[in-house]
Amino acid sequence: MNDTLLLIDGFNLLSRCYFATSYGRDEATLSRNSKGLFTNALRVTIQKMYTLIQQYEPTHIVVAWDVKRDETKRKNTYALYKDTRADLPMPLIEQYETLKVFFEQVGVAQLSLSSYEADDLIGAFSSRWSMEKKSPAYIYSNDRDLLQLLNEHVSQIIAKKQIGDIVYTAADFEKEYRIDPSQWIDVKALLGDKSDNIPGVPGVGEKAALPLIQQYGSIEEIYAQIEQLDSTFKRYKKKLIDGQELGMLSRELVVIDKDIEAINQTRWDDVRFLYDFQKWSEGIADLELNIMIRS
Repeated sequence: MNDTLLLIDGFNLLSRCYFATSYGRDEATLSRNSKGLFTNALRVTIQKMYTLIQQYEPTHIVVAWDVKRDETKRKNTYALYKDTRADLPMPLIEQYETLKVFFEQVGVAQLSLSSYEADDLIGAFSSRWSMEKKSPAYIYSNDRDLLQLLNEHVSQIIAKKQIGDIVYTAADFEKEYRIDPSQWIDVKALLGDKSDNIPGVPGVGEKAALPLIQQYGSIEEIYAQIEQLDSTFKRYKKKLIDGQELGMLSRELVVIDKDIEAINQTRWDDVRFLYDFQKWSEGIADLELNIMIRS
């Protein structure tokens, strides 16, 4: 039986569960246990984690956590990076701390590294797994930045409204976008990202970004041929020239780091996962969560 790696974007999962269960509600009305700990996001997050484990039967798991945004290398590169994001609500931060303790109790490996974001940790683990294990790796996240990591071994589990989770493969990506997943970096460099406050090339939107990369292959090649730009993109030539510096900066910001020494030195046994019904039962009972699990 092949080993299987499950990589969880921790804050992506926890935040979606939190906002789904707190939308339109005052903090005072959110569910708590008898110890006063908020539990609205914990219940949904732990239930989802259990479901993923039952469905994909991973032999190895890593939950990757972001560090504070001011501590990231991208923030050092671009001072306005993620500058438009609001601070996390206190109940979410509290449940993050509680969830870390729960994962430790049930033997789920977790990692955060100074200056790196969860995307980078996921990128480094998935890249190394692909080269060394050559067996399935699943990334659980709705973050489309991670699409650049897809390959024959790495797929992304994406939650879709009404239809539930889908497993999105490199083949799915290539069929939909007609580029290689690694070229998603160049598309994002042109488009930018409002949620992360990455500028992109002003005036170059979705109608042009993907076709440009489909034709030229990379943002570098676009600028290498900017004077002979295809007439199809004539209206974007000045915008591309004016926005070159921002485009190249944006590319630097969207590239996921796949070579991190600490992860290269991590033993696979350190992130091995064995489901222990007793530990899960005790942890769930201690938090007073209404979650049904089986042995």
